[in-house]
Amino acid sequence: MLISDFDYALPEELIAQYPATERRASRLLSVQDSLCDQDFSDLPGLLRKGDLLVFNDTRVIRARLQARKETGGRSEVLIERVQTATEALAHVRASKSPKPASRLIFEGGVVATVNGRDGEIFSLTFSEPVLSVLERYGEVPLPPYLNRDSESADDERYQTVYARDPGAVAAPTAGLHFDDAMLQETLANGVNHTFVTLHVGAGTFQSLRHEDIAANRLHSERLQVDAACCDAIRQTRANGGRIVAVGTTSVRALESAASDGELKPYSGETDLFILPGFKFRTIDAMITNFHLPQSSLLMLVAAFAGTERVLEAYAHAVREQYRFFSYGDAMFLTPGSAA
Repeated sequence: MLISDFDYALPEELIAQYPATERRASRLLSVQDSLCDQDFSDLPGLLRKGDLLVFNDTRVIRARLQARKETGGRSEVLIERVQTATEALAHVRASKSPKPASRLIFEGGVVATVNGRDGEIFSLTFSEPVLSVLERYGEVPLPPYLNRDSESADDERYQTVYARDPGAVAAPTAGLHFDDAMLQETLANGVNHTFVTLHVGAGTFQSLRHEDIAANRLHSERLQVDAACCDAIRQTRANGGRIVAVGTTSVRALESAASDGELKPYSGETDLFILPGFKFRTIDAMITNFHLPQSSLLMLVAAFAGTERVLEAYAHAVREQYRFFSYGDAMFLTPGSAA
């Protein structure tokens, strides 16, 4: 397979720069036996009593920091991962890359010492707890295709209403469409909820570098699938219900935890790359946003619902002027041929 097999033409004006006025006000393209244009508020009608929604409860941290080097030069730090209370891995953008033992100085006199570098990632030790520094001085790390600085409204809207475990530098965007009322409506309709945690890293925005897909490797991300989630899935299956993953991150978490053929509690890392031909073990339907051309996330969706079917749905979405990417519209998909 080639990256170019997963390309599509997208007019720039269809990239949503801001969220819809209300979370549930987005559109929803249902991709089942046929394509059906709906609104996200119609989602409860696509679910059945006894189904199980699987949400990713990661919380986006304010991971972007402005800094200056001791020499006076400006730099921007994007935290990739908080490792300990005062240690973090980060991308550092500056005219000249900082050297080991040099220091970056942030607002409020906070200092980070550069321990070293592995490829594009720097190891930093902060003079104060990292999460506290980010909460006070950080900015929401909006995706690069949002051609604007973060605004106060992004603090709420680039976060799911059920986010609780801080650690992501990008939102699990399929969940952004759910408001508290919709969560309660699905529960009232007999649709159960469970949660996984996958902390999305900045690598999610990095392009695949090799035309031959098999030559690419994905960034590693931290995840946790607990026993309560596994039990909920087993019980749903036993009762004849469907497992509906909310977002590609929930899919990756579940399929990573079932990588040896059986879903079991798992806490650790995953670099799982899901491509057409992949055997899904845990999900029966998926809710997801529209993804970038030639991206690993688009390939995951194609693996689940069929490449030709998904690209047809994307072409339809472009014609019907759906809104794309993080703040855009959503899809509801059931399985299809992986061809």
